[in-house]
Amino acid sequence: MNLIEENKSLKSYNTFGVEANARYFIKVESAAHIDELLAGNILKNNNCLILGGGSNILFTGNYDGLIVHNCLKGINTVHETATTVEVEVMAGENWHHIVTFALQNDWGGLENLSLIPGLAGAAPIQNIGAYGVEVKDMITQVHGIDLRTGLHRTLGSEECAFGYRDSIFKHELKEFFFISSITLSLTKKHHRIATSYGAINDVLKQQQITKPTIQQVSNAVQQIRRSKLPDPTQLGNAGSFFKNPVVSETHYKLLQQEHPEIPGYKSVNQEVKVPAGWLIEQCGWKGKRIGNCGVHTQQALVLVNYGDSTGNEILELAMRIIASVKSKFNIELQCEVNIK
Repeated sequence: MNLIEENKSLKSYNTFGVEANARYFIKVESAAHIDELLAGNILKNNNCLILGGGSNILFTGNYDGLIVHNCLKGINTVHETATTVEVEVMAGENWHHIVTFALQNDWGGLENLSLIPGLAGAAPIQNIGAYGVEVKDMITQVHGIDLRTGLHRTLGSEECAFGYRDSIFKHELKEFFFISSITLSLTKKHHRIATSYGAINDVLKQQQITKPTIQQVSNAVQQIRRSKLPDPTQLGNAGSFFKNPVVSETHYKLLQQEHPEIPGYKSVNQEVKVPAGWLIEQCGWKGKRIGNCGVHTQQALVLVNYGDSTGNEILELAMRIIASVKSKFNIELQCEVNIK
């Protein structure tokens, strides 16, 4: 059976909703599909891009190679104690579905990561994070297949080289390591409630909640995200387009002299993380529309496709934003979204 399609439209496979075609495309729903892929010549003779939910990618043209769409499903408990549970999640599972599944079982750890778009397989690549929590804190193992050799490999958390929105999967293992599943360690009791970052505490106070449960934290996070971030099914976007930059303490103090109101959060190595959305807003970009794309009216970190924008038009907008932030604050923004 030939599972590989040719000249496949990718418009419905990226949340920006930009038009692009893949020369070859395969939907992987089982181990047998991987076996067929490895046995053929198309993988051997073409560049390969592994695609999940398409929520962190911007296509700037057609992809002249093979796109492997990860659709592996399943959630299974692999180990359990009185206080913790380890869960293996297949890479094609919707991320928010996993968070909901954990909350239904009163398993803690993922609640701050509620409503993040995308699939489980992308979580370790990006080391997804929100409101003071990163997925690296829950991942114990990442399982996958080297598409060059067909060999299976399991990486422990330390081997994944997690950093801020970063991992080994963006570097040494980029493009050829097909993540099949991840293993998460979650709490069954004595949950670590993290509410100090962002607006979570404000929402909880409004609701007169002083000792929140993990479900209440999740609800607060979802309320905040829905108020700031557009639904990609209604307005094309890929969430936060830029990383929050990290600057030296010296640089930050110099910025404070000129911009006393500049927010900052202490990071590692005596560095300070500055909200990219604030920087972009100060440069006048929030809510600005250029042609068929623009900056979202509620969150300056989010670039949006208002209709028929091309990937190149969105990228050009991003480059203009980067240049203006560099000029005003001497800070070089980096794209969080994968540009193809």
